[in-house]
Amino acid sequence: MRPHAPRKRRGFQIDPILISILLATGLAGVVSITAAAVFSFTLLSKVVERMVSLSVGIMLSTSLLHALPEAFESKADTHALFATLLGGLLAFFLLEKVALLRHSHHHEGDGHHHAHGHDARQAGRAGWMILIGDGMHNFTDGILIAAAFLANPQLGIVTGVAIIAHEIPQEIGDFIVLLNAGFSRVRAYVFNLLCSLLAVLGGMLGYATLDRASDLIPYVLVFASSGFIYIAVSDLMPQMQRRATVRESIPQVLLIGLGVVIVLFLTHGH
Repeated sequence: MRPHAPRKRRGFQIDPILISILLATGLAGVVSITAAAVFSFTLLSKVVERMVSLSVGIMLSTSLLHALPEAFESKADTHALFATLLGGLLAFFLLEKVALLRHSHHHEGDGHHHAHGHDARQAGRAGWMILIGDGMHNFTDGILIAAAFLANPQLGIVTGVAIIAHEIPQEIGDFIVLLNAGFSRVRAYVFNLLCSLLAVLGGMLGYATLDRASDLIPYVLVFASSGFIYIAVSDLMPQMQRRATVRESIPQVLLIGLGVVIVLFLTHGH
């Protein structure tokens, strides 16, 4: 074998995996933001509540039935993977603490006496903080989508769907904060869309780095799974438990089951 022999090039070619990552991250951002805008601007609260149940089914089944088995079937050290899972759960707990502080802002008519314009300034700062936080979050989502596609294309598709499902309810809340901060509907949509497209940059970075460090992919998958599990169990399911009537519980269970079926269908044969 000649170590310095030059490679033969067959012209400029783009890796299909990279194209898939770019399409998935771009579509995930556009679809989630557009759907959230439609729901927010038309105030379809019942649809939002149903989306939460579907999100739980998709996120838990993506994590427990596909991403985690994919990671643990690799050659990675089992103890290290479990440590990553634990670290991920604790990290998302701390991130939520920061998010709660971020969302603690003043509103007009909150019963407190403030100087004129105080609440508007506070709400305006909260709006920009929302955009900054979402931009970072979407950038991370892009890296996770890239890791999933590099592990397995089917897993990449499922991960993209799961991210869209859990982003829509979150983005609806962010739209409400932006509108309260004085953003027009068009301005709120454009800024949120720009932030969501940071997922494309995250996907490119993930492709460039993880493709050369494939041993890290199982750990990124476990970390992503810890986020899905934490969001589903800590945030979304407690919201659903507040509606404990039979009339509310039956659709919740059916939609969770639908989420599981969607994931099983998309991963069939893998």
